[in-house]
Amino acid sequence: MKRIVLFVLTNLAIMVVLGITVSVLGVGRFISQAGLDLTSLFAFAAIFGMGGSFLSLAISKWVAKMSTGAQVIEQPRNQAEAWLLETVQRQARQAGIKMPEVAIYDSPEPNAFATGPSRNNALVAVSTGLLHSMREDEVEAVLAHEVSHVANGDMVTLALIQGVVNTFVIMIAKIVGYAVDRFLSSNSDEEYQGPGIAYWVTSIAAEILLGFLATMIVMWFSRRREFRADAGGAGLAGRSKMIAALERLRAMQEPSHLPSQMAAFGIKGGAASGLMKLFLSHPPLEERIAALRASAGRNPVFQD
Repeated sequence: MKRIVLFVLTNLAIMVVLGITVSVLGVGRFISQAGLDLTSLFAFAAIFGMGGSFLSLAISKWVAKMSTGAQVIEQPRNQAEAWLLETVQRQARQAGIKMPEVAIYDSPEPNAFATGPSRNNALVAVSTGLLHSMREDEVEAVLAHEVSHVANGDMVTLALIQGVVNTFVIMIAKIVGYAVDRFLSSNSDEEYQGPGIAYWVTSIAAEILLGFLATMIVMWFSRRREFRADAGGAGLAGRSKMIAALERLRAMQEPSHLPSQMAAFGIKGGAASGLMKLFLSHPPLEERIAALRASAGRNPVFQD
């Protein structure tokens, strides 16, 4: 419940801030009796689409800590925490990035995630379930996978893609809503007075439909990104360790319970069949393992 409330409040706060922004800039009024102002509409869509995505990215570390209860390791209290810090520090140095914050969150589910606004300002967190259920070499590979996400700049790239598709979803939905509203008003004797109920109903419906299509695009990129992070993890920790970690996760067969903000950056995802596969953030573990085995001898790349 806490995770859901934090998610709703975060997005509500973003919408309020952006609403004030468009009002101050005067780009919220793009439909009048004269017609549709495409320039103002694009500015409106870009502010909400790109602005919302990058504002979410900017506060991603804070949201991650609050929604999972992750505790950052400031001073290691035991050998396990000291090992986590040393391992991430070594991997970050190998990957050419600054040391991320390292945290542990309480969850029986074996998982981990990386988030943060940039390659040099990131957070890598692991669950207590992962530490208790996996061997040290497997945990090392999971950490390497997450460090590779950071080194590849995946958080920023995903935010950029999300922002672009959000912008076009908002813009196209408003245009469709305007076209329907204008068409219906042309059948009456009254002069067009601006957006009516048909505009709002149609634009909201179009935004929902286009939002599903946009999610498919973002998730397609997310699945590709997992293969790159696996390859990077193999380069940092060793291919055999990375395969062993994925094999262990496959044997456990537990779905991911990470909050939606971090789900795409976890070590594993859920399962689905049919068209629902298009909405998965992670490829099946079998495909990831097969890709690692098939790529033996290739050099991992940390940049897109």
